[in-house]
Amino acid sequence: MKLVQVLVFGLLLVNISACAPEVGSEKWCKKMADQPSGEWTANEAADYAKHCVFKKLK
Repeated sequence: MKLVQVLVFGLLLVNISACAPEVGSEKWCKKMADQPSGEWTANEAADYAKHCVFKKLK
């Protein structure tokens, strides 16, 4: 029974994490723009600049 619970939890975790938009996609850029920039990590800020800001300047 414990093994079944662990497997179900693992499957749920995989399903939840698979729903996040891909970094650099339009959906991800929109999500980041809607989130306060003070809550961004350093990596998120760098990715946002690279994929959402500089991409539009080209």
